[in-house]
Amino acid sequence: MKVPFVDLVTWAKPSRDEYLAAFAKVIDTGAFVGGPQVAEFEAAFAKFTGAAHAVAVKTGTDALLLALRALNVGPGDEVITAANSFFATAEAISHAGATPVLADVDDETLLIDLDDADRRVTKRTKAIIPVHLFGQLVGMDGVNAFARGHGLRVLEDSAQAHGATRGGYRAGSAGEVAAFSFYPTKNLGAIGEGGAVTTSDAAVADRVRRLRDHGQAGRHEHVDIAYNARLDSVQCACLAITLRRLPAANDARRTLAARYRERLAGSAARLLAVAHYPTPIHLQPAYAHLHQHAGSCPVAERAVKEMISLPMFPDLTVDQVDYVCDQLRSAL
Repeated sequence: MKVPFVDLVTWAKPSRDEYLAAFAKVIDTGAFVGGPQVAEFEAAFAKFTGAAHAVAVKTGTDALLLALRALNVGPGDEVITAANSFFATAEAISHAGATPVLADVDDETLLIDLDDADRRVTKRTKAIIPVHLFGQLVGMDGVNAFARGHGLRVLEDSAQAHGATRGGYRAGSAGEVAAFSFYPTKNLGAIGEGGAVTTSDAAVADRVRRLRDHGQAGRHEHVDIAYNARLDSVQCACLAITLRRLPAANDARRTLAARYRERLAGSAARLLAVAHYPTPIHLQPAYAHLHQHAGSCPVAERAVKEMISLPMFPDLTVDQVDYVCDQLRSAL
């Protein structure tokens, strides 16, 4: 049996006719950029996350960058985030003109360790980016209290947490602002690239809308030097369709994860923590100038050596899970 790590063809099939119809509607109206599909998806996604506003943008990296700029993070500032995230989290900080400061993670959850983050706060620290990793939400009550104590802005990196909940809140609604990616392999994936910023602060939402559209406050009135980061109408139309499937897809993932836990109990401590990122950000060559040498984030450094990736997507079958588990157990 051959088990794919992810199967996007199977995932797309149930909505194929709806996607094609949505594509045809955009073609027939000519509203390729900024059509009604954009506002419709933004409204639906804001409601889903529990935030007051959602702003669709071209990529998840754009979402991080525009959110940082909307929080007035820029040159001379430092932003603390987790060392074990995808490179884009730190990259967006750099593109905003600030300096990423990589903190270690908790040994049990592999989410940002606020005690370690506290040791890295300086007079230049402007914001903190807690990264919700592997579908697990960082305890935002603790993050928000930490941020208030140090006078910091809070940006949730929610790229791996579409629909995840903790303590009565859903990813994208517990910080000042949040960034999502809609890369095709995400829980909510586009037919290509995509991202969104969510917030309940109207001023932040308005700033992100300007920043995604060349800094325009009105037609040909540019108040910021910004970007072209608009998400096109076709992607928004397709995302609105996929969003309706997301709760059931997340339920399927939880069922499959439970099967993995059952079959692999006792085999290894972290078989369900996906090691997409084998080298922590602070050890990447691009960030050698930060001088955060090996040993500065020991938990993150050790964890990447202890984890493996397992197939996980909503259409994975129980038989496929059992086959993966059998093959894994035989190899241990």
